[in-house]
Amino acid sequence: MSDDARLLMLLRHAKAEHTIGVGDHERRLIARGRRDAAEVGAWLLAHKLEPELVICSTATRTRQTWDAIDHVGVAATEVEYARGVYSAGAAGVLNLIHEADPAVRSILVVGHEPTMSILAERLSEGRGDTEALAELAAGFPTSGIAVLRYAGQWADVDAGGASLEHFFVGRG
Repeated sequence: MSDDARLLMLLRHAKAEHTIGVGDHERRLIARGRRDAAEVGAWLLAHKLEPELVICSTATRTRQTWDAIDHVGVAATEVEYARGVYSAGAAGVLNLIHEADPAVRSILVVGHEPTMSILAERLSEGRGDTEALAELAAGFPTSGIAVLRYAGQWADVDAGGASLEHFFVGRG
C-alpha cells in the first residue's frame, strides 16, 4: 500500500437472537450467527484483509461477532470497544474513524444497521466495483461486510472519498 492508502471494512454483526425480556444491547448470537461470523473471518484471511484496528460496538452480538472472527485467526493490533458504534449513527462512527491513529492503515468497524449501509453508501457514493455496488444496493444483511479503499488521512475521509472494492456476506 502507498503511504496514504487506507482500507476501511464495515461489518454488520452476525445473526442474533430475538428473545422477549432481553434488551437490544444484550442480544447474543445464535448458532447460525457464530458460523456466519467465522465465515467472514475465513473470507478476510483468504483475501489477506486483516485489520490493524478494530472498532467494535459494545453490544453483546457485535463483541461475539468479533470474537468468532478472531477465533479463526484474524489478528488485529488493537481492538477498541466504543459505545458510539451502537448509539451514535453514521456521523458518530465516522467521527471515531476520523480519530484513528494516522499510522493505522486498515480499520474494521463491527456495528449495526442502518449505520453500516449508510456509511458505506455515503463514503463510496457509487464509486467502486460494479458488482460490489450492486450487492450493497440490494441490502446489508447480517454478516455483511463492505470493504472500501481510501487514499488520504483518516481525519479527512468523507462523502465520496472512498471506493467500494468488495461486498461479502458470510454464510457458514
